Amino acid sequence: MKVGFYPGCSMKGGAREYQESVSALAKVFDIELVEIPDWNCCGATAAHNLNKELSLSLPARIMALAEREGIKDIVVPCAACYNRLSVTQHELAADPALCSKVASLIELKYEGTTQILNIIQFIDKYITDRLEEKVVKPFNYKTACYYGCLLVRPHSILKFDRVEDPQSMDTLVKKAGGDAIDWAFKTECCGAGMSVSRTDTVARLSGNIMKDAADRAAEVIVVACPMCHSNLDMRRPEINKFLNEKIDIPVLYISQVLGLAVGLDAKTLGLNRHMTEVNLPEKPVKEAAVTDAPKKVVPTQKLEA
Repeated sequence: MKVGFYPGCSMKGGAREYQESVSALAKVFDIELVEIPDWNCCGATAAHNLNKELSLSLPARIMALAEREGIKDIVVPCAACYNRLSVTQHELAADPALCSKVASLIELKYEGTTQILNIIQFIDKYITDRLEEKVVKPFNYKTACYYGCLLVRPHSILKFDRVEDPQSMDTLVKKAGGDAIDWAFKTECCGAGMSVSRTDTVARLSGNIMKDAADRAAEVIVVACPMCHSNLDMRRPEINKFLNEKIDIPVLYISQVLGLAVGLDAKTLGLNRHMTEVNLPEKPVKEAAVTDAPKKVVPTQKLEA
């Protein structure tokens, strides 16, 4: 099975482990991710603040290239990239004159026929039905699912999950054997692209997120956005300084969580690339409910990156 794949800039650089884990997870389920040839930056996060036509042309070119290759579905793991492609597709569909102008600028035929899937939608469409039967090491940890801003907003365009209390990632964590906790900051802003220009703001906003997760005894935070991961993981020294306490909760991508559950090792999933050490304690596996055909379960092991 082949599915189009748009890695975006971050997954070729600072979020390399995200691409590694998505690709490894796809292989487990016999899915071939076909990278869009000659793809370009989608323009996140600044282009739409500087030039309207440029902000639409960059994502439109990506989708036009996919159309040219006959790609119907594009999985876009980065929440910021997913947001820009989806918003562009919506705006061009609503304004034929603007669509024609953008097509002229990118010098490609654009029809807007590709389906843009974020990482959770991709998993739901291609993996979820087979996920539980593949789980061999249940992810038996209290998990705070952090969706951030761009995965669920604007709801009128994305129409993905609930804006204030989304549940789709929680459901996946539960299917992987985890305990998705109820908490208050799952869609609050982490500071987004201000990580370099306003590190103090990122420390405050991300600090509030980490504090709430820690206060609710979360053992792991799981994300679906490299920008969110960068702020919560890489900026941990600034966060701890702001909070005046040390919080060492690791931050994993949803693809890494599911990868661990289906038996992939830490190195394959890129856990060694995280700034905050991923060192989850070994825990006994919860006993599964008795069924007609019980599934063999391998105990969870300590992660060694």
